[in-house]
Amino acid sequence: MGRSDAIETFLLKLLQEAGGACELQRGELAEQFSCVPSQINYVLTTRFTPEHGYIVESRRGGGGYIRITRVTTQPTALVMHTVNAVGDRLDPRSAQALLQNLVSGGALPVPEARLIAAALSESALRPLPLPLRDIARAGILKQCLLETINN
Repeated sequence: MGRSDAIETFLLKLLQEAGGACELQRGELAEQFSCVPSQINYVLTTRFTPEHGYIVESRRGGGGYIRITRVTTQPTALVMHTVNAVGDRLDPRSAQALLQNLVSGGALPVPEARLIAAALSESALRPLPLPLRDIARAGILKQCLLETINN
């Protein structure tokens, strides 16, 4: 297991034990994992994003802290939050992260998520010119999600 994976695992366990929110010192965490604080920042910015269902607040300086909160909402609210978060373009990696978050949040059953993922895949969108794929992917995801709450 790499260092970034170990940091992520530690933070996930800490969040679970703390009931979905925790506050910690970046320097202390870096010291615990024998790494530079920028590696902590890397883990936070790539693995604890809004697309993954987290809010990260940070205050730098001597008394600085990092506060990580797992966003928990009702399934319909989570779907609407996701629809509003998508924007005009969506790359494949972000689409996958959003779908995973919806599944883990109980807002989307796994079979539906797999069907939507297939519709958003590069192979499904291959007939479109490359610059249009992310635009189409965003529109398709929004429509699919809206349909799940309309039924």
